[in-house]
Amino acid sequence: MGRGSRKRLTVSITALGLALMLSACASVPKEQRVEHDPWEPLNRTIYSFNTNVDKVSLKPIAKGYQKVVPRFARTGVTNFMVNLVTPRSSVNNFLQGKPRAGFTELGRFIINSTFGIGGLLDIATDAGIERRREDFGQTLAVWGVPSGPYVMLPFLGPATLRDAVAWPVEIRSNLLYHYDNTSVRDKLYILRTIELRERLLTAEKFLEDSKDRYITLRESFLQNREFAIFDGNPPEDDDEFFDEFFEEDEE
Repeated sequence: MGRGSRKRLTVSITALGLALMLSACASVPKEQRVEHDPWEPLNRTIYSFNTNVDKVSLKPIAKGYQKVVPRFARTGVTNFMVNLVTPRSSVNNFLQGKPRAGFTELGRFIINSTFGIGGLLDIATDAGIERRREDFGQTLAVWGVPSGPYVMLPFLGPATLRDAVAWPVEIRSNLLYHYDNTSVRDKLYILRTIELRERLLTAEKFLEDSKDRYITLRESFLQNREFAIFDGNPPEDDDEFFDEFFEEDEE
């Protein structure tokens, strides 16, 4: 997939989102919507669309990948993909005023890229050098940019409006984006997508017993996002955003 094709795909996704917005019915009464999800009717429509597409495409492929590919090989693929975005994480740490973490991520990249056979082995973690993952959405949060409403992106899944705006930077700051061999690059993009979906197979199991999977996904995503932005120490008053989630579980 060339850069022109990726731009056309972005336009197509945007057009699809607008089409879904126009066709979304107000199935959720306005008075029942929460402050951080004012576009819930649209988001639920996109969530349903994503789920249906996933059922007939990525999910069965990810299950096949998990069943056929040995665990050590899948771990190697994950390590390789994570290593590709480590420089991006390093830059975001520096942008957030965390130089020590920035140099840690840079060191991880150098160690894993050399002694880890191009990142297939996570030598840095084995050596006790912990990962300090940061993305541009988190950087915008540190800079004081509000999260904005919760959004469900076509194909891409849950996000905040702030994260959605940061997506173009995230894509272009991935080393894979700048690899000129389109044949190899496109295959790696496909492998990365399958690898990411395979990792979600276990995580999604907590949704199975939920009375409302949409709300469970939304609240867990927002909570985890706040946890990441504040490096594991979110303000206590942020818990009020998740009252609806807990109230539903108590019913």
